[in-house]
Amino acid sequence: MTRQQLVEQIFKKQSYLCVGLDSDIKKIPKFFLSQPDPILAFNKAIIDATKDLCVAYKINTAFYEAMGVKGWQAMERTVKYIGDHHFKIADAKRGDIGNTSDQYAKAFFDTLPFDAITVAPYMGVDSVQPFLKFYGKWAIVLALTSNRGANDFELKKMAPEDTRYGVNEFLYERVLKTFSTWGSEENLMFVIGATHPDEFAHIRKMTPRHFYLVPGVGAQGGSLKDISEKAMTKDCGILVNASRAIIYAGEKENFAEEARAIAQQYQFEMSEYLKARS
Repeated sequence: MTRQQLVEQIFKKQSYLCVGLDSDIKKIPKFFLSQPDPILAFNKAIIDATKDLCVAYKINTAFYEAMGVKGWQAMERTVKYIGDHHFKIADAKRGDIGNTSDQYAKAFFDTLPFDAITVAPYMGVDSVQPFLKFYGKWAIVLALTSNRGANDFELKKMAPEDTRYGVNEFLYERVLKTFSTWGSEENLMFVIGATHPDEFAHIRKMTPRHFYLVPGVGAQGGSLKDISEKAMTKDCGILVNASRAIIYAGEKENFAEEARAIAQQYQFEMSEYLKARS
């Protein structure tokens, strides 16, 4: 999916919601366990209930890989079921030496029809370039994440050894500045956690046109209002992910209706911010 196509979907649906399909066999409603493919059946129900309210789905591959072959098959069937009208993210956090990343890119962009993959940045340019060679596909680089461990490295100050960069900048700032020169606004996004609201205005100045994938709203306590006010651009520029708050909204047979109700709340609030921006 190209940037233009993504933006068109955002304004058509008045939503920049990404639903995270972090589907855990231990947490889905128990009645699905009698199904031949419980995860696929659960995912289909969530997709059917939310597809008109969101523009993207994010599949956290760990929940599928942990189940072996059956989990991988469920992931493959899920991403194909989503179809071409939603932005499909493989939350796989890949990134390795060039020839290995090349195979990862083929796996998620050729064999599986994902539009984007999350990428760890710390092996440098050759670990990311293979993901940027596919037209209409995206690398989503981890920059400032929503987890507590972001303090261990991402929020550490860099030594000012390289005069090309600022003095006493954070590691995540170096990642943003460097990676934005390796890709473009058409194929490169950044993960910026909603749990760092005070950083968003500063980050937007550094990367004025890039899209951000924003986790951490909902279960992790991030504010949709803060993120929207500080990071939204003329063509939106953000995808806000909600996983547990939506897919585990209910445990009984009406779980899909409850998931839809939560997604509707997000979509309605997002439509108000989009109107205010336009």
